[in-house]
Amino acid sequence: MHSGWEEAGWERLGDGVARRRMPGWDETVGVITGSAGVMIVDTGATLRDGADLRRAIRGVVGREVTHVALTHPHFDHVLGTAAFAGVEVFGAAGLDELLLRERDALRLSAVRHGVDPDAAAEAADLLVRPHHLVHGELTVDLGGRSVLLANVGPGHTAHDMAVLVPGRHGAAEIVFCGDLVEESGEPQAGRDAQPLRWPGALDRLLTLGGEDAVYVPGHGAAVNARFVREQRDALAARFGVSPA
Repeated sequence: MHSGWEEAGWERLGDGVARRRMPGWDETVGVITGSAGVMIVDTGATLRDGADLRRAIRGVVGREVTHVALTHPHFDHVLGTAAFAGVEVFGAAGLDELLLRERDALRLSAVRHGVDPDAAAEAADLLVRPHHLVHGELTVDLGGRSVLLANVGPGHTAHDMAVLVPGRHGAAEIVFCGDLVEESGEPQAGRDAQPLRWPGALDRLLTLGGEDAVYVPGHGAAVNARFVREQRDALAARFGVSPA
């Protein structure tokens, strides 16, 4: 792993893998490096966020981001994507149509949560829809490192995608969960949540990563499988979902 991540304000998660907890909404942005490619997981809440992230990653890695993986369609995770011009963008099946349809709703959501109206409008106007849609699982080769994108939703939204980074040299796998998992507060179920299916999405997430993986929530500190399982049980009780 490049030694400059900590100095640049990122948390090192493993060899070639780091994440930043963004100011404002504490959303996680991940980065995964291979010998030929660099993937960012989510892009922040504004074009300025995206541009700052792009510069920060280039400053540490010495190369440009080549791939964007969007975990779900909420403003604080997608509105920075246009800052990554020319980059291949991946998302869960149906995310492209939703972002086209809900462009104004995303802008309004950003403004309600405190984003400057002009910045929200600019980001929404330039919103980038995924070029590659993930229906089940898709492997992306970054050069010496294969990253697995998995459509594990619906749950927190109708379009939840997880990003699995296999461990190297016996290290634990790392799973970027998006907001299917939250550590810094109770998971948020907005109007686009599918609460009756959310516990099942967490079951699929646990099957994907296994018992020894590091699970990286959309908000909060990294957790283990036990935490994810306990959150799954709490969501099932909260929404009245019977055990499988």
